[in-house]
This record gives sequence, C-alpha cells and structure tokens, in this order.
Amino acid sequence: MHDTDEALFRTVHGIAGRMAGQPVPVVMDALLRYLPKAPGLEVAEIRRIAEEISVGRDPSGL
Repeated sequence: MHDTDEALFRTVHGIAGRMAGQPVPVVMDALLRYLPKAPGLEVAEIRRIAEEISVGRDPSGL
C-alpha cells in the first residue's frame, strides 16, 4: 500500500508543477489519465485535487 501512496503523491506533485493555474477540467483530465488506480480514490477527491492545482497549490505535500 505504501508504494501506491507514494506513486499517487509523486504523480500529483508532477502534475501540480506542470499544470498550476490551468482550468479545473484540464487538470482533472490529466489526473484521471495519469494517476495510478488506487482503492478508495473517488472522482470527487480527484476533482478536489484538481481544484487545488488549478489555484496554484500542490496538494501532494511533497
């Protein structure tokens, strides 16, 4: 489980660095395309992450 969490955080961090300030639908598309599948990761959570990235925040914590 730890490897999956680390992969999720690293993916979110990478997308946040490249897509900060982009519209939510654009960020959400990237997240849906590149995030590894993880149990319990719902579309609502992915949208919340996209919203954070869209306003320039990096929700990965890295």
